[in-house]
Parts: sequence; C-alpha cells; structure tokens
Amino acid sequence: MTDETIRVLVVDDDPGARSLHGRFVSGTPGFSLAGTAGTGDAAVLRGRRGGIDLILLDMRLPDISGVEVLHRLRTLGVRSPDVLVISSSRDQVTVRQALAAHVVGYLVKPFTQEALRDRLRVYRAERRARERNERDRPLAQGEIDRLLSTGRIRVPGTAPRPAARPSAPAAERSAPHPSRLPKGLSEVTLARIVEALDPIAPLSAAELSERCSVSRATARRYLDHLVAEGAIDLAHRYGRRGRPEVLYRLVPSPGADQE
Repeated sequence: MTDETIRVLVVDDDPGARSLHGRFVSGTPGFSLAGTAGTGDAAVLRGRRGGIDLILLDMRLPDISGVEVLHRLRTLGVRSPDVLVISSSRDQVTVRQALAAHVVGYLVKPFTQEALRDRLRVYRAERRARERNERDRPLAQGEIDRLLSTGRIRVPGTAPRPAARPSAPAAERSAPHPSRLPKGLSEVTLARIVEALDPIAPLSAAELSERCSVSRATARRYLDHLVAEGAIDLAHRYGRRGRPEVLYRLVPSPGADQE
C-alpha cells in the first residue's frame, strides 16, 4: 500500500486524548483516522477485524496493559498492524517491554501535533522503503534456514526445540548451542530455562526459578538475555496493590500455529 493512505487506530482511555490525537492524525497528509478505542480489548478486537495499518497505543489502559495488547496483536502474524506507542509511562520496565515487542516508535506524552507528524512522516518513509525492498531483498542464510523450518520454536542461543512427544525426555527437547551465550551464562541452565517456558502460559521469574531450582537473580539474568534476543514476550499480572508482576512466555516462530 505504498501510495495509499495509512489507516490509523487511536487507543487511549482518555476521551479527550483520543479526540485530540485523532485530529492530529487526520491533519497529517497520507494518514486517515480509521477509528478510536478506549480499552485494550477493544483495540485487539478492532485490530483483528483488519483495515488498520498503524495503531497509536497508550500503555495505561483500564482493562489490560498496552504490553498485553502488543502480545495479542502479534499472534496475528503478518496481519498484525504496526504500533506506535503514545504514553506518559517512562519507567524502564514499560519502555523496554514495548521496545521488545518491536514497536515502530515510542512517543512520550504530552506531545505537540508537529512532534506526532514528524514521527508519522518517518514511519511512512520507512514503510515505503520496507515495501520496496521486501520483494527484491536477497535472503541471508539465517533467514533461509528459518523459512526451511517447520514452525517449531527457535530460541536464539539454543538449537531448535522440537515439538514435545509424550515419551520424549526433557533433555531431548532442548539442546543448547555451543558458543553463542554471553559470559557468565551456562548452556545447560539456559536449556533448563527454555524448557520450563511456554508460548501460551506465562511464568514469573519467581515461578521460573522454583521450577528450574535456581535463584531469582539467576533466573532474571537468563530471562534478560532471552528478552534481548527477542525469544520471549512480556506481559503483566496485576494484583490488588503495588507494581504489576512481569510474566514471561516464549515467542512462537512464524507458522507455529500450523502444527
């Protein structure tokens, strides 16, 4: 859709912000406001219906977090809209989680119309370049290997993880790669961490440390490595008080839902 208008969904729990940012979008050449949403569930539902190219997503929503919205949208695969975060959240956890979900940008509130226009112009240019290059770009060996994959989960730093068989022992389902880990990380421990994680049911660092018989600090070091490699997704579990608990789950490779 190189020469077409980019359709934008604005997601924010504040009606005033939705209206203002919607006007900013409508006033930017090459973009049109396709709709607005006030909750995370509504945003996911609208994204699944199609007809949305870009979502302006607030991280603080009344039902589910913006990070959870990102995770649910990613299950759409190639049909998932791009996401530009617009949020007042500046804490490292939220920002890192959003960036780990491969958003196209992170714009801190409050911002001016010109600031958003600049971000949208950059996004449009990058999108055009991506579309021009996608068809003719030669594939690297690693990309060819991934295309040859049958949809099984691949974790950077480990060998492919075959689909679990009822009689297969854990050691057969995850074999570490010999030489790609940062200093201080063990191949054996990484394999245990990966084996304990799941692409559907998320775990906290505390739950993971208990399953793998390692300290929480150790579990977090391996989880940080997997986050940096893009091998795991992050979500939140909200309690009655205090900060939300961070949850981790494996990222399924493209085509994993076809098995």
